[in-house]
Amino acid sequence: MKIGIISDSHTKIKKAKEAIDMLIDEGAEFIIHAGDIVEIETLDILESCGVKYVAVYGNNDSHLKQYHQNYNLVQEPHYFKLSDTKFKLMHLPFYMSSDAEVVVFGHTHTFEVEFTQNGTLYLNSGEVCARKKPISECAMLEIKKDKFLVTHYEKAKDNKRFKSTNFEFERL
Repeated sequence: MKIGIISDSHTKIKKAKEAIDMLIDEGAEFIIHAGDIVEIETLDILESCGVKYVAVYGNNDSHLKQYHQNYNLVQEPHYFKLSDTKFKLMHLPFYMSSDAEVVVFGHTHTFEVEFTQNGTLYLNSGEVCARKKPISECAMLEIKKDKFLVTHYEKAKDNKRFKSTNFEFERL
């Protein structure tokens, strides 16, 4: 199963849409937004993108609570299963315990991927908004029976295409 991951879209609706569209074009069957959604239009894009999704509230999303019933918005930490894999989703990296196979977080605006000795994959897709650096980022997690495949995508402001870097981790 391929899972597209974005975080920290803030006010950059167009960049969020570009990332979501590219992830779906690359085969994403599910989308995760790891918080700081900020704009209701980004939730509309997720809702109409054609695949299931989940979005966690970020520290800049309290105003979106009024729309909670209209979208698949969750509070952190949120646990769920996809492809027989237990996930923990949060925005703030405050619940970084290894109580799930995959821990997805945002907030830092920095791509991070780490696979621990006890078999937990920690993943932050970086910032889609291109606020702290001149690139828009997102990630794809492919879950296989025996491994996790992570692709980090980044696109400079002047480029039309995302470039990718791949990581592979053997599941325990």
